[in-house]
Amino acid sequence: MTAEGNWPLMNTPLLVLYVLNFLMIIVTPRIFFRKDGAFNLRWWLTALPFGLCPAALVVAWVTGLAPYRPRSWDAPSELLAVLLAAGSLSLLFFTLGTHRVPISLWHQVNDAPRHIVTEGAYRRIRHPFYASYLLAVTGAVVFFPHWTTIALAIYVGVVLNAPAAKEERKLLGSEYGTEYAQYLARTGRFVPRLRQPCAPVAEVTT
Repeated sequence: MTAEGNWPLMNTPLLVLYVLNFLMIIVTPRIFFRKDGAFNLRWWLTALPFGLCPAALVVAWVTGLAPYRPRSWDAPSELLAVLLAAGSLSLLFFTLGTHRVPISLWHQVNDAPRHIVTEGAYRRIRHPFYASYLLAVTGAVVFFPHWTTIALAIYVGVVLNAPAAKEERKLLGSEYGTEYAQYLARTGRFVPRLRQPCAPVAEVTT
């Protein structure tokens, strides 16, 4: 069904918000991450959905493509989509503000750990950059549920989980391994842990 079939046009201001959200994700490697990395094939395969997702939304807006949801769900879906985009951008900027030095691009051979960050945006989750990206693609699905956005969101979840796990293994095997293992036990990969680990018996005071 298209807009001509009595489906209302896509919410244009919300579309602009999501295009800006993904644009910020796309330019972040250029303005923040270390400059000694290479935009190799694996990097492009990881980054690709962040360009395709806003493109899919714009194509849907131009063609009047209808989302996979009842029209009665438009208002609550758009409200939730606004909150997810706001959360994505807020977390992205919070994470940028937490770092004092740039970090490596995805899939680099020279990305040995130089330090660990456990405060600010990293206090509850280990990969706040990735979490902000996941919020953006989740919001795109809520805003415009369609096979294109759903497939891209699944793809993002898979391709971000792999480098996140690899980064964690490197840190556990580095000189910061003991400290990082303690940090890993009390944080979630992309979402905060609902329950914090109990303190060791030796540390419990009466």
